[in-house]
Amino acid sequence: MITVSPSAKEYITNLMAQENKGAGTFVRVGVKGGGCSGLEYRLSFDNEKKAGDEEYEDKGIKIVVDMKSLLYLYGTELDYSGGLNGKGLTFNNPNATRTCSCGESFSV
Repeated sequence: MITVSPSAKEYITNLMAQENKGAGTFVRVGVKGGGCSGLEYRLSFDNEKKAGDEEYEDKGIKIVVDMKSLLYLYGTELDYSGGLNGKGLTFNNPNATRTCSCGESFSV
């Protein structure tokens, strides 16, 4: 399961409204090889599910993740950071054994 913090919910809801995303839009979360730690997070808006996708909903936000990525992301919380070090969604991933300083890549 992938969850959403209250601050991430607010940020995602506002961003979807600004980008005029319709009712069928969800957040697609995934990983791909790359980044300085080996795996890189992927995050986008989408409205088409693919074969093998898993769908979760937390705090009214629909999240879709492919099965391969779910192996690395299970238990992750999407959070929003608005501090001085950067602004945007962050991944609180309990499976990551190492992360880079920017938080965009990880290894297990």
